[in-house]
Amino acid sequence: MKLASILVLLLMLLAVLASAIGVVYVRQQTRLQFVELTRLGAERDDLNVEYGRLQLEQATWADNNRIDQIARERLGMLAPQPAATVVIRR
Repeated sequence: MKLASILVLLLMLLAVLASAIGVVYVRQQTRLQFVELTRLGAERDDLNVEYGRLQLEQATWADNNRIDQIARERLGMLAPQPAATVVIRR
């Protein structure tokens, strides 16, 4: 064989090896990113569940009847009599 054809053959072999290493690297990166995507999806689902629970808790704490009950029991507040109510108009 000629020296030129041997060099071309070696260059092609190196190109094939570099390509194979590149494919392996990209596949590994894809696997790692898929694992991260799965983990983030599970975290998103957990956060959505917690958000729904917190919304329910906030609605419970802000319920008008509950606030009225606490104002009457703990603070001793009462609704004013109609005669004691003053309406201010502009």
